[in-house]
Amino acid sequence: MTGSLLAAAARTWDAGRPVDVAATVATLCRGAGDPAHRFDASGRFWWCCRTPAGPGTLALTARDGVVSAQAWGAGADELLTGLPTLLGQEDDWSRLDLAAVPVLAEVLRRRPGLRLARTGLVLDSLVPAILEQRVTGGEARRSWRTLLHRFGAPAPGPAGAAGMRVPPDAQTLLDIPGWEWHRLGVDLQRQRAVRAAATVADRLEECAALPVDAALARLRSVPGIGIWTAAETVQRGLGAADAVSVGDYHIPSLVVFALTGRPRGTDEDMLAALAPWAGARQRVVRLIELSPVRKPRFGPRFAPVDLRRI
Repeated sequence: MTGSLLAAAARTWDAGRPVDVAATVATLCRGAGDPAHRFDASGRFWWCCRTPAGPGTLALTARDGVVSAQAWGAGADELLTGLPTLLGQEDDWSRLDLAAVPVLAEVLRRRPGLRLARTGLVLDSLVPAILEQRVTGGEARRSWRTLLHRFGAPAPGPAGAAGMRVPPDAQTLLDIPGWEWHRLGVDLQRQRAVRAAATVADRLEECAALPVDAALARLRSVPGIGIWTAAETVQRGLGAADAVSVGDYHIPSLVVFALTGRPRGTDEDMLAALAPWAGARQRVVRLIELSPVRKPRFGPRFAPVDLRRI
């Protein structure tokens, strides 16, 4: 396989099992307008990122367990080599016992190709997670879109012509002035966290080769990176099967309602409910997210403040 900015490299991979591309990689997408992750009208998934070898674009589809992929750019070879890992080839769900929760067992029965994605790229997952700290999803997605359009690079291959972007590298993030971050709707605390992460980006990328606990500890040693942000990062970057997003605004009550029927729950309640699946708790959370279960709503919706207008 060879990759260049002009020609596509290609790979066909027979997984020997069902592959559900949409359910597996959906967690990578930051909203429908994400410039770095996109499903086109045919269902083909496009991913634009910055690998250690350079920028790359990956496009893939799957049928009957056979994945067809093309890649462009300096990172094309790495993206094609990492295709099985991206689609969860090392993520073994065979011992997941869902007999106590029939609704989740049914989700998995209908989606036998579901796995947890693993990108192997830490900053790629960390920066959007930082942008999601303490704000609504809509605010975070808007900041992510604007960051990539203003400071990212055109994606290699046809994705670039379609407006897709490669996220900015660590040095570019460090060079963004405070007033530009303000225009992106990113407050000072999140700005500092992004800069702190970008300053030690090389050390953070090493987390992809570490055990999950060691990776979480290294991430949390960076100022502004807490337990929630670290978990969100290793879920995607490392495909961590047991990393739960403690501190999330929505997930605890959703998990508690799905597993116990109680309409509300704290982080402690969530962890207690997930305890029977220790070692695979994030798999259970993912199934809950894909299930028809929806927690009851109480009170008015949160009204965000647009920082760009302050």
